[in-house]
Amino acid sequence: MDLRRRSSSSSAAAKASDALPLPLHLTNAFFFTLFFSVAYYLLNRWRDKIRSSSPLHMLSLSDIAAVFALLASVIYLLGFFGIHFVQSFVARPADDDVEPSECSSLDKVDGQENNVITADSVTKGTAQPSPLLCTEPVKLVACGVDNGIMVDSVMKGKRVIQPSFQNVKPVLKEFASSVDRVYHDEDDVVIDSVVNGLVPSYSLESRLGDCRRAAAIRREALQRTTGRSLGGLPLEGFDYNAILGQCCEMPVGYVQVPVGVAGPLLLDGAEYTVPMATTEGCLVASTNRGCKAIYASGGATSVLLRDGMSRAPVVRFATANRAAELKFFLEDPLNFDTLAVVFNKSSRFGRLQSIKCSIAGRNVYLRFTCSTGDAMGMNMVSKGVQNVLDFLQSDFPDMDVIGISGNYCSDKKPAAVNWIEGRGKSVVCEATIKEHIVKKVLKTSVAALVELNMLKNLAGSAVAGALGGYNAHASNIVSAIFIATGQDPAQNVESSHCITMMEAVNDGRDLHVSVTMPSIEVGTVGGGTQLPSQSACLNLLGLKGASKDSPGSNSRVLATIVAGSVLAGELSLMSAIAAGQLVKSHMKYNRSSRDMSRVSS
Repeated sequence: MDLRRRSSSSSAAAKASDALPLPLHLTNAFFFTLFFSVAYYLLNRWRDKIRSSSPLHMLSLSDIAAVFALLASVIYLLGFFGIHFVQSFVARPADDDVEPSECSSLDKVDGQENNVITADSVTKGTAQPSPLLCTEPVKLVACGVDNGIMVDSVMKGKRVIQPSFQNVKPVLKEFASSVDRVYHDEDDVVIDSVVNGLVPSYSLESRLGDCRRAAAIRREALQRTTGRSLGGLPLEGFDYNAILGQCCEMPVGYVQVPVGVAGPLLLDGAEYTVPMATTEGCLVASTNRGCKAIYASGGATSVLLRDGMSRAPVVRFATANRAAELKFFLEDPLNFDTLAVVFNKSSRFGRLQSIKCSIAGRNVYLRFTCSTGDAMGMNMVSKGVQNVLDFLQSDFPDMDVIGISGNYCSDKKPAAVNWIEGRGKSVVCEATIKEHIVKKVLKTSVAALVELNMLKNLAGSAVAGALGGYNAHASNIVSAIFIATGQDPAQNVESSHCITMMEAVNDGRDLHVSVTMPSIEVGTVGGGTQLPSQSACLNLLGLKGASKDSPGSNSRVLATIVAGSVLAGELSLMSAIAAGQLVKSHMKYNRSSRDMSRVSS
């Protein structure tokens, strides 16, 4: 059979794609674009619903349209690959149509030698694939056998030996290396584009579709721009997809913070091993000693006093009289139920608890407080507040919303309103330490601890004009646990508000110690809690994710653990100071003990 006749008859054969109303490349482009656009939209909607704890089955009209568009594009793409598969059979001649002499006739076309690949030719390095037979760059084709698999093909009595994988391996290795070179060449082009300002650094993730590669390119571009090395900042070993759009923008690596454990902390009848991420020597050891003293004395107990996150927008009116009208309206108990319905509609867990207003001239500061389940809840309460502000516009059209946050909340700042009213979880934790434990474990006396606490934590803090700082080092423990468990480290400011009390009880023999912390802001879902390392630390405490049995209980228990750990840390540090051990312990765990004057001489 003549090859040219076969080629012309094959091209004249009807193709399955001829049935499409548009040219194949236009139809493919349209449906590929539709698929990725709709998938991106739905993923964003899903992420927003998860963040806001909205029901996933509640679909808007645009969501329904997007789902149908996604199904249509999937059906087409499946059909397209099916058409391509069928079309390959339409274009390929059946084995029965091949003449017995055809395989040998392929050796010569129009008087020219056609190089058939054999095992000998590959071994000797003389194989030259025929342009007629090798239409794909990666495949080695010889009389219907491809891909370098060691197969003996029999075609109408003629035996063709296919090259073995061992012979083809160097070829494939060279191909892989060339792909690597192309890939790195592409990286260099992108790096140059970032350095020259042609490609924004923040857009690398969306442009490349590879978060790890984007971080590596951004890192290299930063090193070239600044002329400074980031060699000590790790890049590998981190899941950059996990932080995309929620934890950190424009990453170039990650910082390693060692995590130690203190405990067991015996609190409310349960034992907890507390993870603490810190670079301060002696901190974990000191907290661990406090846990030991508490455990030996029968454990600590805690009480959750309040649980509510706050957000306080600021609005303005033309007159102070009109501002007062809004204050009276919001604080009227008869209106609360209506406002609660409006507030609660954006979340399954956010429930409005109270609204308190403060006026400054014609400006009104509205402090909304709501429960937030197991989430820390800033986004949840903000959405509820926005719902109420939109609702109020109908009755107060002259209300000008200046900002969703007016600092009366108050978030990430020391403020008396949090010290007095509380924010997040308000917890008090206490323990009674036996006299012999004070002497044996803490190496001091009850009387010395009581006196030191009065003069240092109470009188000394008052002299300093402290706001919520009536303690020895509560923020040390709070920060360490926050970093380990994925909390917002900046909220250490108000979460470390603490007053430490120490009193002699049981005729002065034993020590009663307590910490009162009115604004511990923690959550076990959302934010950094879902990152692998932080999630592992929460799992160590048995508090990973949301509680299915009692929504909100995991975050409440976490708040009590923070308070219990602070109690242990306060007890140990105060004992070290009372016994004169502070400097010695820090020299042991955090400093060199060498005499530097002798070293310098």
